[in-house]
Amino acid sequence: MRPSRRAALIGVILVPAIAGAFVVQDRAAREGGRLFSQVLDLVSVRFVDTVNTADLYEKAARGLVTQLQDPYSELMSPRQLTQFNTSTAGRYGGIGMRIEEQPGKGITIVTIFPNTPAEKAGIREGDVIVGIDTLSVRGWNSRRVADSLTGTPGTRVNVSFARPGVTEPIKATFTRALIRVPAVPYAIMFEGNVGYIPLQGFNETSTSELARAVASLQSQGARGLVLDLRGNPGGFLDQSLSISNLFLKEGQEIASVRGRNVEPQTYYAREKPIAPTVPLVILTDQYSASASEIVAGALQDHDRAVIVGTTSFGKGLVQTVFNLDGGYALKMTTGKWYTPSGRSIQKERRLTEDGAWVEVDHDSLEAGEPGSQRPVFKSDAGRTVYGGGAVTPDLIVKPDTFTTAEQEYRKATAAKSQDIYVLLYDYAYELKAKVTSPDFKVQPAWRDELFRRLQAKGVDVDRKLYDGAARFIDRELDIRISRLAFGDSTARRRTLDEDPQLRQALDLLRRGQSQQDLFALVTASVKR
Repeated sequence: MRPSRRAALIGVILVPAIAGAFVVQDRAAREGGRLFSQVLDLVSVRFVDTVNTADLYEKAARGLVTQLQDPYSELMSPRQLTQFNTSTAGRYGGIGMRIEEQPGKGITIVTIFPNTPAEKAGIREGDVIVGIDTLSVRGWNSRRVADSLTGTPGTRVNVSFARPGVTEPIKATFTRALIRVPAVPYAIMFEGNVGYIPLQGFNETSTSELARAVASLQSQGARGLVLDLRGNPGGFLDQSLSISNLFLKEGQEIASVRGRNVEPQTYYAREKPIAPTVPLVILTDQYSASASEIVAGALQDHDRAVIVGTTSFGKGLVQTVFNLDGGYALKMTTGKWYTPSGRSIQKERRLTEDGAWVEVDHDSLEAGEPGSQRPVFKSDAGRTVYGGGAVTPDLIVKPDTFTTAEQEYRKATAAKSQDIYVLLYDYAYELKAKVTSPDFKVQPAWRDELFRRLQAKGVDVDRKLYDGAARFIDRELDIRISRLAFGDSTARRRTLDEDPQLRQALDLLRRGQSQQDLFALVTASVKR
């Protein structure tokens, strides 16, 4: 009897304790509201300059959202909301580049789209935006920067960039153009009947574009596919679900969302897949984010794809847009994405005093390497997959690196890199008329002529240093000439030797006859 009586007493004691907690919480809320009201009254009446009351409320609302310390939550004005809706639709007036807010760096260029104002001006991946027109962008989030860059086609915008190794900002004036970003720019067949599909984003046509590409390659006899998600920053949720469903069986879980004060929401494959068994390899890198990670995580957990490359970005947060009075909208993080095995996609980040977002408890090691602390999960078949945020590949393959001579050349010419880029583009445009076959070879005379043009432009480069980077310079010429003369797919074929991640994926698919074969090959490779 005594244990029962004691339990009853504990229950009785807890009631006033819980009630007291609600009283304290309610009192704190009232005191906080009173504090805000007092500060607002004093600022509106006694601040040295007259301040519009409506502006004060908006600033207070923005401050509240900022204090959430979430890089993806923001209060959007009516104009910003219109630009947001326009830019996410896949067609906009802009300059043709994809940006991303990178911890410790700022608003960084992660993709330059071909044949756009950004490419023609010599902007490069890795450049950091530091100013737009007369304003510094320090402290801005990626959405505000994107809103300022987009606008009516034909209008101009001045942008300043910081580039590693360059002491002064690089300034460029762009004329906005109508940009239509294809989700799948091309699809090609490599030797061994292996199809390759780059997926650049998740806009409203991504699933249909990818489905057409898969069907086309299969009709050509593809016995394996590479889905390249490198550099893909994500996009529409419904597209990530339907794209996953192209490869997963009906009823299989794709992902789930867990938030506060709401029931978890789980998403499943609802349709029959178009490619349920074709051997599949997915490529990821540090710029694969959001919707890309939903697809990669789901297919990895269900043993439907081998992931090759490097660990993805780790953006697994759900944003909901709440329409407000006056045409405003609050885009706020309301949940986190989880893969079918229960892994959170989100890498935890915090805001530093200087306004940079950095990872919390950053683990610089790839999962599976000695010393890595990432938690372990299991796929459907019992394979080890790693948590701790982001999607860790089954097979880690680092990108190619520059030789010492190439690094020295790049460092020596960093201050003039934009001039070099523009000269390369203009010269490649001339040379495209001289190449008649996709099998052309870069001639030493072309490299010599480029050097002469650099000198004439005032880009003073030591000839010995220039010759030491001959392979790098030839590759730069090759990429631009082949793209301008024959398109992106030819450029991709010709750069295969410099892409160890894609080479590894193609090798796996040429050696394996089934998805199970691919996993066995990866296991054997990791053990070595």
